[in-house]
Amino acid sequence: MTTTAIYPGTFDPITIGHVDIVARASKIFDRVIVAIAINPNKAPTFSLNERVDLATQSLQGIENIKVCGFEGLLVDVAKQQQADVIIRGLRAVSDFEHEFQLASMNRKMEPDVETLFLTPAEQYSYISSSLVREIASLGGDVSEFVAPCVVQALKSKLV
Repeated sequence: MTTTAIYPGTFDPITIGHVDIVARASKIFDRVIVAIAINPNKAPTFSLNERVDLATQSLQGIENIKVCGFEGLLVDVAKQQQADVIIRGLRAVSDFEHEFQLASMNRKMEPDVETLFLTPAEQYSYISSSLVREIASLGGDVSEFVAPCVVQALKSKLV
């Protein structure tokens, strides 16, 4: 039996914390789909195509993954991709309440898809896409937090 996990997010941009979660998930599951969302409630710095491209480049070398964009309900994409598990990242206890609510709602809409929470390695637990964007927009060095392709994309986009 093949087990497929889907790891959704806006990934604006993808960070080394995200990459860490994908790499560890790829050791647990046969297939991991990194599903990059169009979120109508957010105004991303990068377009969907740019985010898909940056994620694809950042995740090179991890064999059993696929990167795709999506719009709409996560549970619909999970069913479409035949995913058995939704992976959600938790950086801090403060993330849990919102993530728990999402997991409960997803389970109500699609009872056959489980949610699994993964935490990044502790050296990445403080990294968030919004902090990376803020640091980059103020001219700071973000090379510790994202892949080189993302550093270049941020410089091009925010300067």
